[in-house]
Amino acid sequence: MNNYHVMLNHALKIHFHFDHFKLGQESVLNQLLNHRNVLAVLPTGAGKTLIYQLYGLVSHRPVLIVSPLLSLMQDQVQRLKYLGEKKVAAISSLIGFQEKEYDLNHLNQFNYIYISPEMFSKPKVMQKIMQINWGLVVIDEAHCISQWGPDFRPSYLNLGSILKKMNYPLTLLLTATASERLRKDIINKMNFDNFHPIKSMVYPINRPNIYLSAKLANDIQDKNRILKKLVTELKTPGIIYFSSRKKADQIAMMIQNDCHVKSAAYHSGLNDETRYKIQHQFMNNQIDVICATSAFGMGVDKNNIRYVIHYHLPGDLESYSQEIGRAGRDGKQSIAIILYCDGDEQIPYDLTINSLPNSDFIHAYYLNPKSVAGSNENWERLLKYYTKHRFSIQQLLNLFKCRKIERQKNLRLVLHYASTNGCRRRILLRYFNEQVPSHDYKCCDWNCNHIDLKRLGLFKNHKDRKSIYDFNWHQIINRLFYIK
Repeated sequence: MNNYHVMLNHALKIHFHFDHFKLGQESVLNQLLNHRNVLAVLPTGAGKTLIYQLYGLVSHRPVLIVSPLLSLMQDQVQRLKYLGEKKVAAISSLIGFQEKEYDLNHLNQFNYIYISPEMFSKPKVMQKIMQINWGLVVIDEAHCISQWGPDFRPSYLNLGSILKKMNYPLTLLLTATASERLRKDIINKMNFDNFHPIKSMVYPINRPNIYLSAKLANDIQDKNRILKKLVTELKTPGIIYFSSRKKADQIAMMIQNDCHVKSAAYHSGLNDETRYKIQHQFMNNQIDVICATSAFGMGVDKNNIRYVIHYHLPGDLESYSQEIGRAGRDGKQSIAIILYCDGDEQIPYDLTINSLPNSDFIHAYYLNPKSVAGSNENWERLLKYYTKHRFSIQQLLNLFKCRKIERQKNLRLVLHYASTNGCRRRILLRYFNEQVPSHDYKCCDWNCNHIDLKRLGLFKNHKDRKSIYDFNWHQIINRLFYIK
């Protein structure tokens, strides 16, 4: 296998002004340059986007990136343009018909194209894309193939067959956390043949600078009291995750009014323009705390987030690891806290039950799809995919039953993590089959009655706070578009 060390390090210095690669970046690039498909599991903040951006620059071949979120695509396009790459576009519902038609008819003029799996699956778009000899196809946030595909975004399940039609182009799958079971499921769903294997490259997900904690509340009022105390005392910026859009709105307002901390809600109930504005106000330090649903944070390179709080329980440890990994990307001390009170598990449990089509809906759809038209678009889209692939009613019932059992098992693992009297880092790292370091006061709240924020250096010092006006415009631009 050829080693491209000298060339890659020279390109890194010239194009990105970095002296050294982060862990895993150069190794993954070497595999790609030797024409090997890769599933790369790199921790949050490890610079996954740099891998395919640099590959495009050194190979002089076009790169197609399949991305899960419209806001993430737009953000990546703007960053590349800021770096001087003008031949980049995102083909999405955010652009007008004429612009989309122009981009599709001039794909050969672009070096980087971003696209959602849903747009990628459209026959007209697929036809245009298949006319290009792509140097690399990237599946960003590849865990979505396993976690989102079978439940509410079936277009993710089409990716393997689409790439087969494209004669298996060189493929890079990127994610920040994936257990061995999840990695196997991703590769299995991509359905590559034995002549086009996918090599897994897994790097440690442990983030020793993130202190792990959980707070047990007596009831919802006590939970809100604990949260307000934390938000008042913790250094900003921070992210608080919710399972409910309504609750995210309520708590954002509570923090604004009671804690006098600049906060905003971020979720799919807001229009694209509002979400984009809130995201960039957060990047700009004009907002201290984001109250968000789980989608917020994918690809957001804000390296000074000091805390991540989960107001509601995450659905699984993979998601939890992804979300807390958005803290402390600058390497400084940060903290991740779960707030939990008895009964909280009912929310993710209900989501598990209600997110998948029930037996009555499945039978009605198979009898006459029009009879349920408009009643649940997600369920309709899901069943349309499975009927197209000739699944019987019984096969679907068995599939969804297994998915529910798997989700409930994942939730029990989260509950164990949140309620343990032992070392939380040990539980998290053992789940990912990683080596567990020795425990110290910066590890987690094992044998601690309270979090010593001052000892951790996370207690808010109002004199240290900066507003956006303390930065000149060069610093503001760098904060917006700095690529890790």
